[in-house]
Amino acid sequence: MKKRVRLLLVDDHPVVRRGLRFCLEQHPHLEIVGEAADGQEALRKAKELAPDIVVMDLDLPRLDGVAATEALRKRLPHIKVLILFMRQHTPYVLRLLRSGAAGYLSKEASPEELVRAIESVHQGRHHFSEAIARAALTQFLASDGPNGPLARLPDRERQVLALVAEGQVSKQIADNLGLAVRTIETYRARVMRRLAIHSVAGLTRYAIAQGLIPLEAGREQYAAPQVSLE
Repeated sequence: MKKRVRLLLVDDHPVVRRGLRFCLEQHPHLEIVGEAADGQEALRKAKELAPDIVVMDLDLPRLDGVAATEALRKRLPHIKVLILFMRQHTPYVLRLLRSGAAGYLSKEASPEELVRAIESVHQGRHHFSEAIARAALTQFLASDGPNGPLARLPDRERQVLALVAEGQVSKQIADNLGLAVRTIETYRARVMRRLAIHSVAGLTRYAIAQGLIPLEAGREQYAAPQVSLE
């Protein structure tokens, strides 16, 4: 029999934990080994129960999800963390990414997406939900240093890349900028060529190379959404 994935659920709302448990217990290959209602309890139970993955909310009492994740990564680095976040957390995306979690999933995701994220993280990949990937792209554009590759992009190409971050396709970008679709596609091609980035997953790789996101050696695989620049 295939070994089940051991999960620790961390959320300060009992009804949320109950809902997560109900969804996940429908899958025989997943096992809920425990629950925690705050960050300190999560650290204690992770050491006690040895889960494979901690499914961690961000807004926790006593120790928030980011701090708890950072502590887990230092004390119990073999345990992976999947962070659940709300839309209002995306302005803090770089702090989230630097926490060292293996996955980031919006609480607006479907139960099926949650299971896929857990499976992806358990297989040693990093999972980025579309919401956090787009937020990362937007913040990288804003935070890239004066000598960084993004900063060296011409203004129009940066503008096009920013609209890609918002989820717009070439036709929408063309309408917004008053340009032809073919012109927008030319700008996209130039961005791809200059940065060697073809998707948000590619941008994430760029961020890792620049030291913006720490990853352990040997785990540089991604399950990021393919928000294409093509």
